[in-house]
Amino acid sequence: MTSSRLVFTPLNYMGWGALEQLWPEVAKYAPSRILLVTDSALEKIGMIKPISSKLEQEGYEVVVYTDVVPEPPLEIGEKLVSYTRDGKFDLVIGVGGGSALDLAKLAAVLSSHEGKVADYLNLTGTKKLEHKGLPKIMIPTTSGTGSEVTNISVLSLESTKDVVTHDYLMADVAIIDPQLTVSVPPRVTAATGVDALTHAIEAYVSVNATPITDGLALQAIRLISRALRTAVKNGQDRQARIDMSYGSNIAGFAFFNAGVAGVHALAYPLGGQFHISHGESNAVLLPYVMGYIRRSCSKRMADILEAMGGYASYMSEEEASLKCVEELERLVCDVGIPSTLKGFDIPERALASLTEDGVKQKRLLARSPLLLEKEDIRIIYQSAYDGVITEAKHTV
Repeated sequence: MTSSRLVFTPLNYMGWGALEQLWPEVAKYAPSRILLVTDSALEKIGMIKPISSKLEQEGYEVVVYTDVVPEPPLEIGEKLVSYTRDGKFDLVIGVGGGSALDLAKLAAVLSSHEGKVADYLNLTGTKKLEHKGLPKIMIPTTSGTGSEVTNISVLSLESTKDVVTHDYLMADVAIIDPQLTVSVPPRVTAATGVDALTHAIEAYVSVNATPITDGLALQAIRLISRALRTAVKNGQDRQARIDMSYGSNIAGFAFFNAGVAGVHALAYPLGGQFHISHGESNAVLLPYVMGYIRRSCSKRMADILEAMGGYASYMSEEEASLKCVEELERLVCDVGIPSTLKGFDIPERALASLTEDGVKQKRLLARSPLLLEKEDIRIIYQSAYDGVITEAKHTV
């Protein structure tokens, strides 16, 4: 067996009320000036003021930065990094969904580097990150992206997405408090929840999976698949929110170390070209990608079905893997996410450009248990447009 590289955030606080750990953690850095990156929606509903006020009472100067949008374009990242460089900050705190956390991580690291954010992009950048930058604390308010425990910052380009990725982007402290997710509306709960489930599923079938990531991925699948419908239907359900927060975090650890693959690779162009949220992009593609690659990982898909509460032990691998795809379709439908590309008003003529951009995501495609070439990607997009699961004719 070849060796595996496993990386985890240095310090994680989990559980209801975990936000109370923020104050002593901030004190360890003794900052004089803090940049708090969040989005305007959280500020408007009053979630940010208690945090910033408490920090100010402790004697810190706090600047709240809210120029954050979903699926942030490169220009937003460039603007924030420039702002951070000029601001003479000592600590960055990210509060919010994946976009806010990704931008906060980016600002903390790139503000101490020369050049533009574009210079450090995975697909086209030419510069390398050389040092860690400012300390950073990440506090998610959704259960989905896992950004608080990964080394990736995702940015939208003109027609697709790219990332800045390096271990320097890892949070120094991650605080996961399910109480902060109670106010998340049903549609966002659904999208981020299926995103987290996709992280776990793709980590489990990844060619880079290990016994450690397998255990994390399966537990995340158990928690998320059994709590998501309740969390969407009744956001006040405490246990459902707790299970979703733990599930999302555990899935984050799993996919950060094992990687995601085809679903994410094909979801990036959907977000880039049509500005569909990352979670919904993953959700609409999840059954079609998994259905297409099913025979290359049928035993693992049987395991996924079992983790979702199915009775795979009473079926053949073939039957269980088919049933797994059906259950994924049903879950996406039950939480109210459109089940086809047509449901997002994507025209059929766009499938060609989506395919062209999907092929470029080689970093992600390399982890798929089934080699996905251009024709495979085209077929999957067509399947997702037509609403018909298609299986690959090859298994390698």
